[in-house]
Order: sequence, then C-alpha cells, then structure tokens
Amino acid sequence: NIFVTDLAGVVYEGRTELMDEDKIIYAQKTAARTLGQIIEGADVFLGLSAGGVLKPEMVRKMAARPLIFALANPTPEILPEEVKAVRDDAVMATGRSDYPNQVNNVLCFPYIFRGALDAGASTITIEMEIAAVHAIAELAQAEQSEVVAAAYAGEQLAFGPEYLIPKPFDPRLMMKIAPAVAQAAFDSGVALRPVLDMDAYRERLQSFVYASGTVMKPIFTAAKKALKKRVAYAEGEEERVLRAAQIVVDEGLALPTLIGRPLVIAARIEKFGLRLRQDIDYNVVNVEQDHRYRDFWQTYHGMTERKGMTIQVAKIEMRRRLTLIGAMLLHKGDVDGLICGTWGTTAMHLQYIDQVIGKRNGVNTYACMNGLMLPERQLFLVDTHVNYDPTAEQLSEITTLAAEEMMRFGIRPKAALLSHSNFGSSNQPSAVKMRQTLDLLRLQSPWLEVDGEMHGDVALDGKARATLMPNSTLVGDANLLVLPNIDAANIAYNLLKTAAGGNIAIGPVLLGAAKPVHILTASTTVRRIVNMTALTVADANATR
Repeated sequence: NIFVTDLAGVVYEGRTELMDEDKIIYAQKTAARTLGQIIEGADVFLGLSAGGVLKPEMVRKMAARPLIFALANPTPEILPEEVKAVRDDAVMATGRSDYPNQVNNVLCFPYIFRGALDAGASTITIEMEIAAVHAIAELAQAEQSEVVAAAYAGEQLAFGPEYLIPKPFDPRLMMKIAPAVAQAAFDSGVALRPVLDMDAYRERLQSFVYASGTVMKPIFTAAKKALKKRVAYAEGEEERVLRAAQIVVDEGLALPTLIGRPLVIAARIEKFGLRLRQDIDYNVVNVEQDHRYRDFWQTYHGMTERKGMTIQVAKIEMRRRLTLIGAMLLHKGDVDGLICGTWGTTAMHLQYIDQVIGKRNGVNTYACMNGLMLPERQLFLVDTHVNYDPTAEQLSEITTLAAEEMMRFGIRPKAALLSHSNFGSSNQPSAVKMRQTLDLLRLQSPWLEVDGEMHGDVALDGKARATLMPNSTLVGDANLLVLPNIDAANIAYNLLKTAAGGNIAIGPVLLGAAKPVHILTASTTVRRIVNMTALTVADANATR
C-alpha cells in the first residue's frame, strides 16, 4: 500500500520517465500523476527529497491523524508550524534538532556497528537493521532516562506525538540497540564471533556507559540472586528516586517501598512516563495514614524516653520524619534495607538511624566511604561525611570497616594514611594522629596492607614511594585513602568527583550500622541511587 513520487510525479505502472529497477517494484495502477493527487486520504507521508515539496493544502487532504516524516535537510518538505496551521491532529517528525522528533542517523549507526563488530558480522543484513529499528522503538516507549531529562529540562518527554523517538543523548541507546543487532547477526548466520551470553554482553556495554559498572558488577550479581529484596526509600516522592525505582524493578535488583503520599507518587510516575504499578512493582507507606503508626511511635518513644523524648514529640516525629519512618520499617522487619538522604544533611538522617537501628555489634564509630571511578584507577576515601576530627582509634576502626567493604566489591584494599607530613617529616598533632592510626592498624588488622603517614601524591604513585621509602609496607598505588579529618576527606572527594566528571561516584556507603542502611547526598544521581540499592540488597543478604 505504498505509493512513490519523485521529480516526475507518481511512479505508476507503465511510466518510463526517470525509471529504474528500484522504482519499478513500487509502480502501481493509478490515475494519479502528482503528489497533490496521490496524497489524498494517505495515512503517512515519508519525505526524503527537497524542502517545500509538501504543501499545506496537501496536508489538509490526508487521512485523520496523519504521520508526516519530512526528513529533507536542512529544510524539510514542510515545516511543523505549516502543518499545525492547517490541522491539529498530525504527528510530525523532521531531521532537525530544533523541532520535536528528530530522525537522525546518530541514533542507530554507532550502535549497529557496535553490535556488528562485537559479533564479528561479515556484513550488515536487513534483519540487523530491522532489529535496530525495533530496539529504538521500544526505547522510545520506555520511560525517559535521567540523563535526557536533565539535558532537556522543562520538556515533557513521554511517548506521544511530541516524543516518538529517543533523544541522541540517551545513554541507553547502546545497551538496547547493540545486543539486538548482535542477536540478529547470529540469527542471520553472519556472526563469525557470535555473542553467546547476552546478559554478560549487556553488562559489559553498561560498564562502557556507566563508569561504575565494572566495580558494581559483583554487587549487582549478588543483588539479582538475593532473596531479601525489600528496600525502603525515605524520599519516595522524589523524581530521582522514582526513576531509580523503575531501573531497580526492570533489572530485578529490589522491590521498592516508597515512603510518601500515594496519590502524589502515582501522579509523578505518570508525569515522568514511568511504568511502575503500585502493589505490583512497588509498595507505599502512606505518611498520612498507616495502620502501624501507633506501634511505630510507641516503639520510638520506648527507645528514646530517657533521652528527652516525650510522647507528644514522638507522635509528631513519627508522622513527619521520613527517615525515622524508614528506620522503623527496617527495625520491625517490614523491609530489608533503607535508602535516604536525597535532601538534607548526613547528620540529620544519621540521628534517626542511630536512635532506631544503632551500630553493629563490636563497632563504635559510624563513617562514610565514597568511591571514585577515575580513568586509570579506582579510589575509595574515608571519612567523607560523619566524623569531624576522628581520633586515631576511630580512624583505625574506620579504615578496617572501609577495607572490608572494598573486598565485597572484589577489590583488594591498599590503604594509605594521608597527611601534610611524609613519613615523620612533621610532628604536628594531625601527623602524630595518623602515625598512631598506623600502629593501631598493625595490631588490630594485621591482614591489611597499609602504610603512612604520607602525602597524597606518594600514596597514588607506588614507584615514587618505593624510591622515597624502600621499606614501605604498602606496595603499588593506594586505592583506599584515609584522611585525617572531614574537611580533608570531603574536599578531596568533591574536587576529584567534579574534575573527573560523569557518573563516576559510588556512595556514600554508611559504615558501622547494625542493618543495611545508606545515607545519600543531595547531589546524588539516579545511577548512584541504583548502585546503592544493589549494595543495600547485597548487605541484607550477606553473612557478617
């Protein structure tokens, strides 16, 4: 049911002017000889010709809700505003970025080649091209990614007349198209190196897109296999949390419990074009009315009545403090883990976690560890958010907790105790403290490869350290940086994170809590929330 037109008009049966083998297969019996005649009643116009070819009066004659792809560049066959001037039911696409629905080869070419090369395809088959088309169409109908939402702030990017095709910035294009093309290459019989483990292939592609992918792989694997998957999100109405929850559900990492107002959550899910369904994909704890409210505030009051907490304040706090509600859900066993902190400060959230969850047996200090995936190295830093000026005893415990957590990522910790002093060059209190920390670690954690106190550059350059201190107990480049106070740790982390750019941060990972709970920061990204959800699930199922 396709009619073709060109410079000579309609390609009809018997036409000889400007005909070739490609056009002959489209020749049809028709009395129409011009575009203006043949377009009457048409459902679709696909233009790959010249600017201004399609006239407004032609658009008027098309069928109801016509689809108009005017793809000539730089001037399309008809401009969107010209179409809107004559009818309001048309769905429009062009090849230009300044109008909705840009049809651009950047959406497919890089990822077709990625899939073809990875599969060792000897040629590009029509089946591979069609697989790419279907992958793009599926992505268009999926919810929008946080990267694109940020790039096109203010636009309503949900599948519909103004959003038929993904945006070029969407980081999921490679993860969606390349596997489809690789599979089609195998099915077509042209794959010389067929991709046999498609799940592993998708994970590898994800590591290209997200710098944290490789480090998080063992955590994601553990989370997907886990039995305890219920994770509460204190800020359940927050956009980043909702977008992360969609990814978490899609990847089978967790069952989200969103704390907030059910109607607000449902409205925002619809607004952001997400597919989450209450009681199927996620549960809600209604902050305005929940049957557990009395039990929760009474339990909270019992925990804190000798710490100045009155019944009246306990009731009010349990109604309005989202992290407190989440902590009580975790305490009662209604969830297996808790994520909070997309707004506010670490101290604000930690007070409720400490009141309800408390520290792990044998642990005396909370701390936060952040990971950075830099171009040539992976670094973890402590303590970035909790202890203002930790003692040597606290730093020793924090270092051990951080090293143990790193091993769960499959990374062998190499700890450097940082200072303005380099192996005894200063006797200032902070330098002495770091030397004392080393002494404590050698007694309490003899298994840990650690040395200090040292400069930051010496920590990251094993060769320079070997020259300066041949007898150092730390061999090679350090990957766990222990800083003397919160100023040094937080400043160093944020400088490195910003200078490196991109989705390269993991954490903060809360160390020392009795149950799986993590406090994020206000600058957290959707990908970071997903990463921390996987870590929370892994924590909930780990044997300590």
